[in-house]
Amino acid sequence: MNNYLQHTIQYTNKAKAAAKKAWQSIKRQSTRLPFTILDWYIIKKFIGTYFFSIALIISISIVFDVNENLAKFTQYNAPLSAIVFDYYMNFVPYFANLFSPLFVFISVIFFTSKLAGNSEIIAMLAAGVSLKRLLRPYMCSCVFLSLLSFYLAAYVIPHGTVVRQNFEAHYKNKKRTTSADNVQLQVEPGVIAFFQHYDAESHRAYGFSLDKFQGKKLVSHLTAVDAQYDTIADQRYHWTLHQYKIRKMQGLRETITSGAKLDTIIAVEPTDLVYSKGQQETFTLPQLRHYVDRQKQRGSTNVVQYQVEYHKRIAASFASFILTIIGFSLSARKRKGGMGMSLGLGLLLSFLYIMLQTLSSAFAVNAHFPPFLAAWTPNIIFAVVAYFCYRQAPN
Repeated sequence: MNNYLQHTIQYTNKAKAAAKKAWQSIKRQSTRLPFTILDWYIIKKFIGTYFFSIALIISISIVFDVNENLAKFTQYNAPLSAIVFDYYMNFVPYFANLFSPLFVFISVIFFTSKLAGNSEIIAMLAAGVSLKRLLRPYMCSCVFLSLLSFYLAAYVIPHGTVVRQNFEAHYKNKKRTTSADNVQLQVEPGVIAFFQHYDAESHRAYGFSLDKFQGKKLVSHLTAVDAQYDTIADQRYHWTLHQYKIRKMQGLRETITSGAKLDTIIAVEPTDLVYSKGQQETFTLPQLRHYVDRQKQRGSTNVVQYQVEYHKRIAASFASFILTIIGFSLSARKRKGGMGMSLGLGLLLSFLYIMLQTLSSAFAVNAHFPPFLAAWTPNIIFAVVAYFCYRQAPN
């Protein structure tokens, strides 16, 4: 019996030593891992609530949109396949991504208030987890959501917006700018093009002229009855001129060349001639930057909305971090009234953020407010609010 007790005590001591060694090994490994169990718990709650809130709000938006536009779809005989795949399949990602920072904000308030109401945040803080450490999984989730939102807004959604706007032009609004009159622009330094009338449906311009200057001296004057833009050519800017005449001036001498047809390269595209509402939303981020740079070189002043759109797509990614800090700071404290107070403040701040975005964009277009500041002003103001809220958060 004594031998049995001795062996039992020995095995117990060995088991304790092995358990202690295993626990120390787990602790060492956990410090090397990028995320702990607590991090994964918060990340799953965050991302799950985010996608759930998007699905809920977008579903309600679709119901209202169908109710509002059903008569128009019926009037213009829109096919069901076009309604589903051309309109709503592009309607959902566009509006979901447009308000993505606000969905992040509302999601943070919703699930953090629930954690605080269940005393989970109190337990985390009591266990020695600092507020700064508790904020880490929130920021990691924001990195994932912001990168996803930026990629969609910069490269994916613009292609879908083209399809959606084409559907709206055919089956919903039946109003689209398809022509332009008396358009003059600088093709390149010293080269001025003039279009008396341009038809976007046929991609044909009438009353075309092209002047080349050396300093202030006119050296070449080209005119054509009409110019056809080739949409299927292998290279860009391919135009075919009909009934053309070229006058070249060399001092007192003048040379005139004419013909029935001339294929030429002129650095002008249909998008440079006809502007339609929301056109900037159909460009990817590199296309936006290229378009703005090219229009500036031509001396065009109609680029403000494109510049605002360019900076807004970048600023929206950083807005998620700012709004997450505000939402976390407001909802981390346990209140007797539950999440009502936090949710009310969150909705108020969401309204103020949207209103500030709208006002700053309007000032940029109508009051010559710098486009960069117009896009980043809401983030700058709310960054100050985020700092103040974080300083007042419970520790």
